[in-house]
Amino acid sequence: MRALDADGELFFSPELVPALAHPLLRRAEPHVRETVLVHRLYEYLRFTIDLEQSAVIPVTGHISRGMSGLDLPEAMRADAFKIVTDEAWHARFTYEILRQVRDRTGIAPALPDAPTFTTELARIHDSLPHEIRGLDELLFAIVSETLISSVLEDLPRDERLPEGVREMVADHAVDEAKHHTYFSTLLRHLWPATTRKERELAGPYIPRLIFAFLEPDYTSAALGLRASGLTTEEVEEVMTDVYARDRIVADVRRGAAPTLQYFLEAGALEHGATLEAFRESGLVA
Repeated sequence: MRALDADGELFFSPELVPALAHPLLRRAEPHVRETVLVHRLYEYLRFTIDLEQSAVIPVTGHISRGMSGLDLPEAMRADAFKIVTDEAWHARFTYEILRQVRDRTGIAPALPDAPTFTTELARIHDSLPHEIRGLDELLFAIVSETLISSVLEDLPRDERLPEGVREMVADHAVDEAKHHTYFSTLLRHLWPATTRKERELAGPYIPRLIFAFLEPDYTSAALGLRASGLTTEEVEEVMTDVYARDRIVADVRRGAAPTLQYFLEAGALEHGATLEAFRESGLVA
């Protein structure tokens, strides 16, 4: 288990927090900017815990027990057991770092009851035709595990952060690189195994699953800004200026590039309604 020692001047890379570039926060006192970074770390840690426990472990648990509905090689079922273990460990050490950051800084996390992606996934699930319920869970696990976020790539290299935080993220990144390969392979088994009707029904939902994973959690961001000392009016100004829709869509499109390529290779965009959904979302031209 990684321990949070008394090193590090920042708790998150400022370059990965767009709000800090806003004039209101550029002029803010250092302690305000530093508190924004602590809350951004809390948001990332909470997202990781919920992603592993609510989205990835259930899917890999079903695969390991032969309950996915897919005819997978025995080796993939065996690897699914390993991924369940990996993800449970990620959730645990992530929680431990969150607890240690809270104790060291004295700053209580300002977070919603649940990350936005979980409520969005519930809405997607409820809107699915009955015939493909459950397919969304497999597809979201594939989306989430085939994207390597800038956080996983950049935080371990930022020596301004406490070593314990950097090592925790680095440990996670090593495992996620392995999971990336597994879930890209899983998609190559999944898509041909579905019927034409299932593909036609499920395909248009894929952009929503991608946005559920990559779109900023606006509620968490606003709560973090408010808890850092900004007024309600200032929070609204920052959120409006920083999270312009065109900018968000462009960021999601860039972040989704690896996963989009896998879906293209699987033939997912060959169906007209699916391609149109990707175009409408801004993920493809």
